[in-house]
Amino acid sequence: AGMEDSGDASAVADWRLAVWTLCSVLLPVLITAWCSFQRSRRQLLIRDIFRKSKHDWHYTDLFGQPSYCCVCAQHILRGAFCGCCGLRVSERCLKKADQRFLCKEIMMRGTAGAPSSMPHHWIRGNVPLCSCCMVCKQQCGTQPKLCDYRCVWCQYTVHDECMVDCLRTEDCTFGEFKDLIIPPYYLSAINQMRKEKRTSYEKVVPYSRKHWMPVIVLANTRSGNNMGETLLGEFKMLLNPVQVFDLSKITPAKALQLCTWLPCNAVRVLVCGGDGTVGWVLDAIDELKIKGQERYIPQVAILPLGTGNDLSNTLGWGAGYAGEVPVEQILRNVMEADGIKLDRWKVQVTNKGYYNLRKPKVFTMNNYFSIGPDALMALNFHAHREKTPSLFSSRIINKAVYFFYGTKDCLVQECKDLNKKVELELDGEAIELPNLEGIIVLNIGYWGGGCRLWEGMGDEPYPLARHDDGLLEVVGVHGSFHCAQIQVKLANPVRLGQAHTVRLILKSSKMPMQVDGEPWAQGPCTVTITHKTHALMLYHSGEQTDDDDASSLSE
Repeated sequence: AGMEDSGDASAVADWRLAVWTLCSVLLPVLITAWCSFQRSRRQLLIRDIFRKSKHDWHYTDLFGQPSYCCVCAQHILRGAFCGCCGLRVSERCLKKADQRFLCKEIMMRGTAGAPSSMPHHWIRGNVPLCSCCMVCKQQCGTQPKLCDYRCVWCQYTVHDECMVDCLRTEDCTFGEFKDLIIPPYYLSAINQMRKEKRTSYEKVVPYSRKHWMPVIVLANTRSGNNMGETLLGEFKMLLNPVQVFDLSKITPAKALQLCTWLPCNAVRVLVCGGDGTVGWVLDAIDELKIKGQERYIPQVAILPLGTGNDLSNTLGWGAGYAGEVPVEQILRNVMEADGIKLDRWKVQVTNKGYYNLRKPKVFTMNNYFSIGPDALMALNFHAHREKTPSLFSSRIINKAVYFFYGTKDCLVQECKDLNKKVELELDGEAIELPNLEGIIVLNIGYWGGGCRLWEGMGDEPYPLARHDDGLLEVVGVHGSFHCAQIQVKLANPVRLGQAHTVRLILKSSKMPMQVDGEPWAQGPCTVTITHKTHALMLYHSGEQTDDDDASSLSE
């Protein structure tokens, strides 16, 4: 009996051990599964709120500065923020905030008549650092709590204790950038006039204001260093969100239709992207001319986000933007910039032997055309980026890949004896070519990511290259190594001449060609470059990277 009792006790102990072991294994699994389910459910709810909301909500795991929930006033590390009005909210208060607080109105609704003003739109808490109260002129946002107010339109800030009833109903002046902002009441008035088929916009405020120059921001979120997404939010905070467009979601042609709601010859467009994005926008502006909307054509400024940015550099906007200049200063630069003209050229490529069977390829050139080693580097880079686009999200990586292919071509010399394969005519006159590997036809002063190619070392008295004189500069290079020497001012290019019309005949073999960084491999053909039109651009005098100030000013 004693042995049976001990056997039973041992069996019970084994069962208990098995049960506890099973619990210790299953419990963490169940807890993990439950947490995962709750997280997925919460994410679905958040996405549903984001989808239905009028706010431009973005979720973040970590705010970049001390932040407080606009609903519960508690300190938050993660949550959501609105990219238009700047509201910040904890995850659990998101639904309440979405229902309680209004976002920026892009157009006033339900107003009788044609209002010419609107009150401030105050948001409490999370004011910008180093902002000053518009009443007492003392610093705001100094206390570690939800405090003080900011107007989402004029960006003025006010202390809690300085906020009085008259400020809540006072008309908003739209602050420093009132000449760039499109007020919601203006869009409401124009919309009503369009419904009534009236076109006398001149009487609508601020259409009639002398210095009003509304800006339209077109950002390519896929350009260069992928800063476009951040810039979109910052511009929406300072301007009317209707003025800011993401070119990955809407084409420039559709975005520029906003110009038809605005004063003639007054609109300024800020293109955030590389030279390719700028060319895309300029093509869309040419479409306005074709549609008979010439009077709505805007002037174009550039915020360089691409890799080379030679057109941006030529027009004084710098060789690349990496966030070092505040968005407010960028808008000031746009306001102060001077209008100039940029030559645009038609590049027609006619395949040899197929004149009657194939239509010629037609490109529009803003920067340069080339055949030879630099076109080969661009072609190899383009092919590599098409295979693995995720690797090319940094301007430094892009330039490193260009350097790799340039070094490779120094050894292989795929484009040698180019002078035996092509014929060149400048304004109908045949040019005798020396031993070359490449020919480059320039419209602008900069080439190859910041090099003034036509001037070279600057030790010879050649006339400065201009982008508005109807002339093209044509140079030759001896190879990739020669290109590298020119870029560091250790050599001069082979200057072949200037011309109004350039004709190049590729007699044999297949050679790499490019127009403004868009490369392709081309067989025997005739390339003809003629003047197409002018583009209205904006020139900023403070961002040139070249050492020669005189040549910069001449641009």
